[in-house]
Amino acid sequence: MEYISNKHFTLEKITQNVYAAIAKEGSGSVANAGFVDLGDKVIVFDTFNTQQASADLKNATEKVTGKSVTLVVNSHWHGDHIRGNQTFKGSNIISSETTFQIMKENHPLRIKKQKEDIEGLSNYITSLEKSLKENHDDNIQKQISFLIELKQSLPTLELVLPNQTFQRELLFSGSTCSAKLFTLGGGHSICDSVLYIPEDKIIFMGDLLFVNCHPTIFEESNVNQWIGILKEIEQLDFEVAIPGHGTVGRKKDLTKLINYFNEMKSVIKEYDSIEEIELPSRYSNWSSPEVYFQNLKILHKNNKEG
Repeated sequence: MEYISNKHFTLEKITQNVYAAIAKEGSGSVANAGFVDLGDKVIVFDTFNTQQASADLKNATEKVTGKSVTLVVNSHWHGDHIRGNQTFKGSNIISSETTFQIMKENHPLRIKKQKEDIEGLSNYITSLEKSLKENHDDNIQKQISFLIELKQSLPTLELVLPNQTFQRELLFSGSTCSAKLFTLGGGHSICDSVLYIPEDKIIFMGDLLFVNCHPTIFEESNVNQWIGILKEIEQLDFEVAIPGHGTVGRKKDLTKLINYFNEMKSVIKEYDSIEEIELPSRYSNWSSPEVYFQNLKILHKNNKEG
């Protein structure tokens, strides 16, 4: 496997047609992305959290393929997958209709508030830098680096919405391979889309898949639907799954995530208080262990309300 590395991501060659851009911690990327060369057109999957990172993605894509980016997919509405859209204004940007509507409703105000509070962000970065001097911590250093990238992006950040939407699926035929973009509804977010390249047996999963790191469950997440979507995707013929976060995975990583969710649901029913629950040893080597307990709180709350 070939690798190309820059400040924001490591570009991994999966096949002749498919590359995964794996995010580096503390950079302007935050989530993974990638691209597919269909021969006569190029699809970029997700655009990172900042325009600095997405500019590097565009440059890497054009350098590797020798072609301009034709199509851009937004897998779901979360900022770390769409805020780099402005880099690809000349391309056709595609999302599900639901993703488009939520982006349109939520991001303008969010971005406006962040732009208006750059001074507050600067002060927060300064406070973290003071903490780092007193107690050197790699996590604090990564947080500072990430926030500096965010601050750099804000003055020129522009929300660019998809200019094409779909309901269930879209098919793309190329001269070397084809791709299928589809959604089975919402699991991680209100609506999650994946890109399947059957000839190469590869699927871009967005945040429906986390590999060797704890998945983020939000208030909007529906774990039961998430499990159902993963089980349905498992039936497809693929060997490589590119996650929204974590390292490049395999089909077995979907099974691991299904088991993770089912075990977490069982644990919540077993204990009266989530404070009694400990992190299972089989997940202790996954990054971001604190997310496990955040997930427990959300599932516990949803379980009580349900």
